Amino acid sequence: MSNRKIVKTTHADEHGASIVSRRGFLKFAGVSGLATAAGALASTARGANSDTPDGTPEQIHLTWGNDPTSEITVSWSSLAPAVNPQVRVSGANGGDHAKRTVHAVQSTYTDGINGEVVFNYHARLRDLKADTNYQYEVTADNDGNASQPFTASFRTAPHGRTPFRWTSYGDLATPNTNWVLSSPQSRFAVAAVERFQPLFHLLNGDLCYANLNPTQQPEVWRDFGNNAQTSASNRPWMPCPGNHELEFNNGEQGLASYLSRYSLPDNHTRFPGRWYTFRVGSVLFISLDADDVVYQDAAAFVAGPAPLTPVASTGNPPIPAGTSLYVRGYSNGEQTRWLEKVLQHASHDNDVDWIIVQMHQDALSSSKTGNGSDKGIREAWLPLFDRYGVDLVLCGHDHDYERSYPVRGCNHNKGTDIATGRPVDTLQPKPIMSAVSAGASTFDTSHGTIHLILGGGGTSAPLDVYGVDTGTGLPQARIFTKPNRPVPSTSAGTFVRASADAVEDAIWSAQRDTGTGYGIAVFDYDPGEPGGDTTITMNYYHAPGADQTPTQDYELFETIGLKKKRRG
Repeated sequence: MSNRKIVKTTHADEHGASIVSRRGFLKFAGVSGLATAAGALASTARGANSDTPDGTPEQIHLTWGNDPTSEITVSWSSLAPAVNPQVRVSGANGGDHAKRTVHAVQSTYTDGINGEVVFNYHARLRDLKADTNYQYEVTADNDGNASQPFTASFRTAPHGRTPFRWTSYGDLATPNTNWVLSSPQSRFAVAAVERFQPLFHLLNGDLCYANLNPTQQPEVWRDFGNNAQTSASNRPWMPCPGNHELEFNNGEQGLASYLSRYSLPDNHTRFPGRWYTFRVGSVLFISLDADDVVYQDAAAFVAGPAPLTPVASTGNPPIPAGTSLYVRGYSNGEQTRWLEKVLQHASHDNDVDWIIVQMHQDALSSSKTGNGSDKGIREAWLPLFDRYGVDLVLCGHDHDYERSYPVRGCNHNKGTDIATGRPVDTLQPKPIMSAVSAGASTFDTSHGTIHLILGGGGTSAPLDVYGVDTGTGLPQARIFTKPNRPVPSTSAGTFVRASADAVEDAIWSAQRDTGTGYGIAVFDYDPGEPGGDTTITMNYYHAPGADQTPTQDYELFETIGLKKKRRG
């Protein structure tokens, strides 16, 4: 299309720089093309090739602290325990030039399947100046690259109502095709974030699919971390857990690897790191763990016939065929109660104009080849989104792009049970068509919540991802209305999990990308003027042809605007 803009992401070379780890697995150490690239490549290469593993930092990434205007956490890993791990930070403007050293806290876990000990580090930088550029170095006394330590920069969030940009996608994976469900496109997806230079990036779950490679989980995480580092070391990447972050024998809910690697804003509950919130300008961001409420059983799973046997050093017994890691209800409602308190407080805060929710699984997806929609989210959280006026929900899970109309409330008994053909209550979300004029590309979200599926970071669904019922002429959505635990298959000793159990007309579906699932959403917030409207513009870029051949070219697919009255 003539009006579509094509952007090209930067990369090291045609295939990415490749090196071999001390364990013999093929690694990729891509380069972002930024000023920090030399330090990033030297750090990763040293950590991978060293005959004697040391404290050389790698997988460096940033997250916001409790207040994005003044706190950022620098996190990283090393192949062996780091001695005196530290970050040296200095300001580039705003009069904050003095270099200071912040010592890191070590966070380790032992992988419950292959027995590898993983060493992670977190240095929380506090008392930073708002809207200020900082440089930092990451090192340790036993850093093999200490003479030229890893160096990068970041910018803190601005105070008050000031324009900013963020980007989002889920389901990134790694560029190493030795792993299950990985794709070389994930290198270009990371580079795409840098192309758009957001203040931060939202990573909507299923970070690297390590639990699909159970005997090599730490290696998959490492590939993911070193690939993401080319962007995540320059700006916060804020994740949420997905079903593929849940790993056998790795702590409560199987999240030990995820929780050890990420230092996230406090939620002041018994479940730190699973969900959190932060605010930039007048935009409140809420990150949720939908594993707690969904009906779909889609985490770690032993199909059989052989058990999954951990190495002897772990002391863990074999995991029998038919076993799945299903954690629905693990917080006993604590996450939902926390969510309502956060939303209730925001509803009375005149400094909050927008509420953006991030989660992995989907309440509104009409994908035919993906997972579909989940009634568990519709039951637990959509009524809260309606009551407190959530504007936008960003998800992944299905490896495609889909946008809903603004929705509020639901229609009852509009679904059909796939097995019996009987009516079933799927709590079909109700589009608010009064908020949508013909051909409109701008939506007033005070009338309803828009849901976006952004599941094509580095993975993509087959191109026949969507289906239309020939009888109604409407898109059809598949819905999980009850748990789909493993059941015996037709092959002796093996197990399967059924697909969704119900269907409904997707009357709420407004736009779907039928060309490719790969893409990135770019959001630009404009606070507007007192007494007027505040707006968010979303440009969605996709990568046509990436399903066949990885590509650096991202093309504009659609632009929409969100608007509402500014409160303050």
